[in-house]
Amino acid sequence: MIVLKSPREIATMREANRILALLFEHLQGLIQPGVTTAELDQEAELFIRSHNAVPAFKGYRGYPATLCTSVNEEVIHGIPSKRKLRKGDIVSIDVGAVYEGFYSDSARTFPVGEVSDDALRLMEATERALMEGIERARPGNRLHDISAAIQDVVERAGFSVVREFVGHGIGRSLHEDPQVPNFGRKGSGPLLQEGMTLAIEPMVNQGTWKVEILDDGWTAVTADGSLSAHFEHSIAITSNGPVILSVL
Repeated sequence: MIVLKSPREIATMREANRILALLFEHLQGLIQPGVTTAELDQEAELFIRSHNAVPAFKGYRGYPATLCTSVNEEVIHGIPSKRKLRKGDIVSIDVGAVYEGFYSDSARTFPVGEVSDDALRLMEATERALMEGIERARPGNRLHDISAAIQDVVERAGFSVVREFVGHGIGRSLHEDPQVPNFGRKGSGPLLQEGMTLAIEPMVNQGTWKVEILDDGWTAVTADGSLSAHFEHSIAITSNGPVILSVL
């Protein structure tokens, strides 16, 4: 069941997501060669709690950390560890917070120092696909108009969209209806309505769209070892179109 949100509820979700936007600004200065993903995770938890919120992922279905830190061929759900980031890596950071009973969710992929042109192209295409998808999140459109726009941008750039993981509704729960795939047929899916709140999150691979799950039961990696990027915003659908909640 799709739960529509009131303007007051959306305002609370905006504050929950603003915390994440501030967190990304903070983490960006820390992401450099030599830092461990565990150090980033510790910093993120302290930051979220200092803003009167709690980490959304920690303990969720048994997940052990505040952040998902997915490096290079890791697509999603990379568990923070003593692994040190190296120059040329790319790291996708996915994070959520709970503020006054509402969830926020956002992700960005960061370069670690100077990275390859191919990595930059992948990150740029993924972020551009996200923004094109968000642009379709308007009352009267169909859900898969978002999906088709994302897929079109990605595949025109020569990359592939992950199919095993998708975006989702968000609100008083981290994952609500509807699921928001990053591939689909324009004009299909549920009708978009004012008051819907969605976490739209293309995960884009340099090579095959297929993924595998590592023995930790969480980390998804590209099946061919190619790079992967991940960008996500939580948005609200209003009478005037989409409003991105997870920006300053």
